[in-house]
Amino acid sequence: MVGDHNWVVKYYPNGNDKPGYISVYLVLDSSGDEGVKAKVTFSILDKGGEPVPSYIKVAPEHVFPFSGSDWGFGDFIKHEDLEGSVHLGGDSFRIKCDVAVKKIRSEETHANQFVVVPPSNLHRQLGDLLKSKDGADVAFRVGGKIFSAHRSVLAARSPVFKAELFGAMREKSGDPIEIDDIEADVFKSLLHFIYTDSLPETTHEGTDEGATQEDIATAGHLLVAADRYDIARLKLICEEILCNHIDSSMVATSLVLAEQHNYHGLKEACFEFLASPSNLEAMIASDGYQHLKTSCPSLLRELIARLLPVELTAAKDIIRDI
Repeated sequence: MVGDHNWVVKYYPNGNDKPGYISVYLVLDSSGDEGVKAKVTFSILDKGGEPVPSYIKVAPEHVFPFSGSDWGFGDFIKHEDLEGSVHLGGDSFRIKCDVAVKKIRSEETHANQFVVVPPSNLHRQLGDLLKSKDGADVAFRVGGKIFSAHRSVLAARSPVFKAELFGAMREKSGDPIEIDDIEADVFKSLLHFIYTDSLPETTHEGTDEGATQEDIATAGHLLVAADRYDIARLKLICEEILCNHIDSSMVATSLVLAEQHNYHGLKEACFEFLASPSNLEAMIASDGYQHLKTSCPSLLRELIARLLPVELTAAKDIIRDI
């Protein structure tokens, strides 16, 4: 029960009117109720019970006119996307449904039919501000390129930028701030996310469609940049992209990245991928394997111990201690 109303969720594993998709709908299930305004959010949960950013769908606010009326998504997620996701375990997955309710009077229902409130376009306006450079008061030199930005926006989005731009670490001169360990394209994507809370259109956020090896590599670099500037949501989005695009050629590199920066979700996804003997053999033959051996030998020992049968507990302990 939410807002003194009963609700149920309709789930169509083969789609309601969208073949190839899973459909989900929220249904008002309180007899006699009418004119109930509600906003519903459906999200797929990861193994830790947290919503996966790339699989969150928010439906526009809707008036449920009577009991039995529904509202939701006929195209919640494609079958192929779900089947290839690390969040599908043992042929099962979890969906969370968040409902926010506001009961309205019948006269309000009638009046609201003549008023259409558009969705927020703040992200577009801030994106335009970044592009126009209007009022920019800080500049960065990255890979020979100059990027202009606004101190207040950066500080509001990143505690690291806040310390660098307004704290004791702030730059005293008006010269561009030099950043040497981030590529220019990665820094450009970082700024885009800071202003718009989304990745550039060239990066396929959390999807399996159309992502190139370059997109995936960029997500790895952007993950490190997000970690450096402590932008939590961007870190999760990039980590999710890498989790959804693990293959034999890149899994060793992803494992090193996960170990060196403590990305637990990515590490577990790589271990799950390498549980397949064929994937493990292909990883050993990849270019990244030697780097994994030399940079993270303890991680290899942990992997071997994880792959041993459960009954060989003593052997696992010995391997971890080597």
